[in-house]
Amino acid sequence: MGIELTTLHYVYILFIVLILGVMLLRRDTSLVCICGIFVIGLLVKGSIYQAVSAIFNSFIYAITELLGTILIISLIVAMSRVLLATGINEAIVSPITRLIRTPSQAYWITGLLMMVMSWFFWPSPAVALIGAVLLPVSVRAGLPPVGVAMAMNLFGHGIALSGDFVIQGAPKLTAAAAGIPVQSVVSASVPLVFVMGLTATCTAYWLLQRELAGKETLAGRETELSQEKLTLYGQDDDALLGNMLSCTAKGLLAVMVPALFLLDVGIMYAAELQGGDATALVGGTAVFILVLIALLAHRNQGLEKITAYFIDGFKFGFTVFGPVIPIAAFFYLGDAGISQIMGKVLPLGSQGLVNDIGMAIASVVPLNAGVGAVTVTVVGAITGLDGSGFSGISLAGSIAHLFAAAIGSGIAILTALGQIAAIWVGGGTLVPWALIPAAAICGVSPFELARRNFWPVLLGLLVTTLTAMYLI
Repeated sequence: MGIELTTLHYVYILFIVLILGVMLLRRDTSLVCICGIFVIGLLVKGSIYQAVSAIFNSFIYAITELLGTILIISLIVAMSRVLLATGINEAIVSPITRLIRTPSQAYWITGLLMMVMSWFFWPSPAVALIGAVLLPVSVRAGLPPVGVAMAMNLFGHGIALSGDFVIQGAPKLTAAAAGIPVQSVVSASVPLVFVMGLTATCTAYWLLQRELAGKETLAGRETELSQEKLTLYGQDDDALLGNMLSCTAKGLLAVMVPALFLLDVGIMYAAELQGGDATALVGGTAVFILVLIALLAHRNQGLEKITAYFIDGFKFGFTVFGPVIPIAAFFYLGDAGISQIMGKVLPLGSQGLVNDIGMAIASVVPLNAGVGAVTVTVVGAITGLDGSGFSGISLAGSIAHLFAAAIGSGIAILTALGQIAAIWVGGGTLVPWALIPAAAICGVSPFELARRNFWPVLLGLLVTTLTAMYLI
């Protein structure tokens, strides 16, 4: 049995409802989260200056918890910059381009390659790494640019990012909010990620095939990407010349880069590395690759260019996670964070605000696996409406914790389900302002891309939710 809910619990519930309401209105939630931290601090401390201090302390706590995730993403992006600048990315994917002869081959090969690259580089850098090379080839094979964008989008920002099996940025956030180990979320997400992915990508392929039936091959379509589009990914004119390395050097490095990451995967398996240890290995490998290629490519300017690439990567990392920090700071108060930020303030017998609320709901509402799965999916999808799949997954993890406590089981499955729903909607497959990287590289409207993705993603969420009900 849970404890009796206090004013603190009800205030926390109120602000969760307010945050969801603001997200539904497609407005930023940072101010609401900051107000929530202040009000909770005021209730706990009874002092305005201490409540103000609690805002800063909660930010520090959130940054400390997120720092490893921010760092690995920043390093991966920094490495991707040097690969793109030197043309090594083109050498990496060039053997694949020979296999693309039909629209079907273009869709599946582009998508699968995007998925693999996204696991190691994250989707936005991966779009830049392979989009410029595969778009012309795919269009010549008969797949329209919007089809290329759909493939990169669904496989990269959908399948790869929602699972995030290698870098594990997403599972760390949801696992922390749910109060369970990262590996539990990763393991539970595997069947759900692939059910979601297969449903969405196969539906999208069927719709594309139906549209292409009777149409002429788009072989003569203009496919050259403008300089303006490529500069979206932080490349300057000199970097795009692609003549910093010889063809032989590019070829050797193009073999070395994936080989090193494959070696990392083997070491993770053999040494049973998980969570932070696995992330550290990938991050260190990314730094090694960046330093080596920057020194070889830029020679006398190598030392300065290494720093420049790091700065570029950290700009990206903190730009992505800037909106996440206030939101994560608020939701960490729902678990152990409140004790570490504000002291031992919970009533005797409390297991955290979220867990207490879950037990209270269980005593009033007869919850079951079906209700819990549907609710977590809906909440996850709502949190993604702000266009940042990561800003809401802490809430998805907290809600999963709440419902699992009420149901009595299934916390890992519900957490993974919330993560998948939030990232598929907000991480870059449905919300137009989150689709800009793939849309820009393919020269299509992000609103058109969102419209094309709508039914495949909606059907995928339905099938995945039904699957989660069965697995709980």
